[in-house]
Amino acid sequence: MSDNIYEKFNVKKVINASGKMTILGGSRVNSDVLSYMKEGASNFYEVKDLLDKTGEYISRILNVEASYIVSSASSGIAQCIATAISKEDYSLIMNLYNEDNKKREIIIPKGHIINYGTAIDIPISMGGGKIKEAGYSNKCEVVDVEALINDNTAALIYIKSHHCVQKGILEIEDYIEIGKKYNLPVIVDAAAEEDLIKYYDLGADAVIYSGTKALEGPTSGIVIGKREFINNLKLQGSGIGRVMKIGKENILGLTKAIEIYINKNKQSIIEQEGRLNNFNLELNKINGVQAINKRDEAGRAIIRSEISFDENITKISAVDITKRLKSGEIKIYTRDYKASLGKIEIDIRDVSDDELNIILTKIKDILKV
Repeated sequence: MSDNIYEKFNVKKVINASGKMTILGGSRVNSDVLSYMKEGASNFYEVKDLLDKTGEYISRILNVEASYIVSSASSGIAQCIATAISKEDYSLIMNLYNEDNKKREIIIPKGHIINYGTAIDIPISMGGGKIKEAGYSNKCEVVDVEALINDNTAALIYIKSHHCVQKGILEIEDYIEIGKKYNLPVIVDAAAEEDLIKYYDLGADAVIYSGTKALEGPTSGIVIGKREFINNLKLQGSGIGRVMKIGKENILGLTKAIEIYINKNKQSIIEQEGRLNNFNLELNKINGVQAINKRDEAGRAIIRSEISFDENITKISAVDITKRLKSGEIKIYTRDYKASLGKIEIDIRDVSDDELNIILTKIKDILKV
């Protein structure tokens, strides 16, 4: 490419040590995926046929009943909610927000009412759903969910994310059993999860993944689930799915990304720890700083460096350190959820060894050591 994107548009280079974050574009896309995207962009297809055939292919390689590519995980949530409400009824698909249809209540544990860049309420409402919060922010049991079920309940949704409350909330297995007991579809938002069949195998009707996170594909999403639900989901292409359409290049790009993902060796916990050991060792030489390896709080096979700063010694808060890291010619994004507690995290999944050294140098410069 002859143009320098950074210079042409005056945008800053970014080191992504925060993880698979949408605000930074998700993941790096490898050359094989880009090749499929180029092939897709350079040719014509009947898009409906392409979606059907790629869905069938993905279903075969994952050994699941059905799957369907969508434009993003968020659009997948909205369309799955719409599917639960309208099923195969064309009049409902085309009049999704008609208040005459009362059967649109969507039950969700209160601890799963999160903001992941937007409020979870947004895609649920876009799909025509009315949220019913079960239990409390730190406690939701089977009885809390069952108490909300009535003739107007359309579906149950469960959010599998590090953003959610992790304690006091009923397990997903119990949630799925409730769905079976009351013959209600269970939708699982597993956008950043790494196991593509776990929740399907547990019996969820629809499981939604982001194409840009663990799968390292283009902007896209994939819904994996039961054949009847996915067949009804496809009908949303005449409804809200039409304003959330995905391009042919991203359909093929995600298909290739999934193919690569299920066949590649994932970096083990031990390998991740090995990459972080010297980084932590150097940080621990700094007075007022402690760096340790920390396992992902949502249980994924991810190790991060958790760096604690004693502001009494460093004379600068973790919040201000994160701001300084994002300044300069190269913006360094870290996981900042605990910055107000004096801690930041370094996620190395999309960080090269050279970039890890740049982060170390920048922290030392900020702390003047």
